[in-house]
Amino acid sequence: MTESTRDLEKMALPDKAGRFGEYGGSYVPEQLQSVLDEITQSYEAIKNDDIFIAELRDLNTHFTGRPSPVFYAKNLSERTGGADIYLKREDLNHTGAHKINHCLGQALLAKRMGKKKLIAETGAGQHGVALATAATLVGLECDIYMGEIDIQKEHPNVVRMKILGARVVPVGRGTKTLKDAVDAAFEAYLQDPVTQLYAIGSVVGPHPFPMMVRDFQQIVGLEAREQFQKMTGKLPDNLVACVGGGSNAMGLFTAFLGDKEVNIFGVEPSGRGFKEGDHAATLTLGKPGVLHGFHSYLLQNEAGEPLPVYSVASGLDYPGVGPQHSLLKDIGRVTYVTASDVEAIDAFFELSRTDGIIPAIESAHAVAYAVKLAKEVGKGKTILVNLSGRGDKDIDFVLETYGKDYGL
Repeated sequence: MTESTRDLEKMALPDKAGRFGEYGGSYVPEQLQSVLDEITQSYEAIKNDDIFIAELRDLNTHFTGRPSPVFYAKNLSERTGGADIYLKREDLNHTGAHKINHCLGQALLAKRMGKKKLIAETGAGQHGVALATAATLVGLECDIYMGEIDIQKEHPNVVRMKILGARVVPVGRGTKTLKDAVDAAFEAYLQDPVTQLYAIGSVVGPHPFPMMVRDFQQIVGLEAREQFQKMTGKLPDNLVACVGGGSNAMGLFTAFLGDKEVNIFGVEPSGRGFKEGDHAATLTLGKPGVLHGFHSYLLQNEAGEPLPVYSVASGLDYPGVGPQHSLLKDIGRVTYVTASDVEAIDAFFELSRTDGIIPAIESAHAVAYAVKLAKEVGKGKTILVNLSGRGDKDIDFVLETYGKDYGL
């Protein structure tokens, strides 16, 4: 067996214990493990069930609007003066981001299992809106936990969740952002794991959630691979996606992991700089540890406790990261880089004013790095960016915080 073959086998994980190499697994109280085992068994049963597959495919097509297109950002590419930049337009999905992909899958699973309520955390609000939408669609109650700071920053999405019938639960402890929302949602789930399903919003958490969310998201990469080859006659030279927990990135990356000629970049938020509490660059500066029931890279202190994190993008300020990302870093298949607040906001306005697309601030981190990469690799090369969400949710915050700097 060659080293390349061994690496490909690693990337096809998790194993039966939910591990991606040394990462992942399930570090939860014993009473919860039996519930997770039931979720795993139910998911393994339905993912090959023709009726489930047909129902999800129908919703992806007629509700979400899949396939989302790949767009050649001609104006941005010409202005940058380097490689050609293409965008996988997940921002055009119903609810405005890639999150609907796994929310529909988890909502259908919960309904099949006889659950009464979906419970979740949200940072930027995109997962919250998508889950509230999916819950309404299948007839389940929905509780969304959200940090008070994020509630203020992402007011449009808070309103959407409430209109859709979800109960938005403010979280006022700690940093009042995503990590604390996860803590609160997890605690609420532990109080009743029987009638509720915790629909985790990324490729994080105990097994089977990193696997399950990745599987529902891989439609992004499968579509993009076919679309890009049809448009250009070849695979992209480079892939770029932002990474917080890492669901949109795994969605795009999974279909290309075996293509060694495709360079893959995950972009973390360096925020205001690399001082503690000013960034959320987990794979860049973290080390392995356990958080929220799984083992992965973690920004932590000497006692193993998670450090405070920050990003201008509410969906990226998480001190951990998906376990498969941790493995991909260790084996060198994906290169993890950073973009700062300033770079992301510049990219937010640049894409808006060159190609008429207002990106989510999270996605703007990927656009920022793609612009930088385009200049480095030069003409004749291609870059495919996962534009994971649209910026409707961010415009009030951006106007108030940065408007004067950009002539607004």
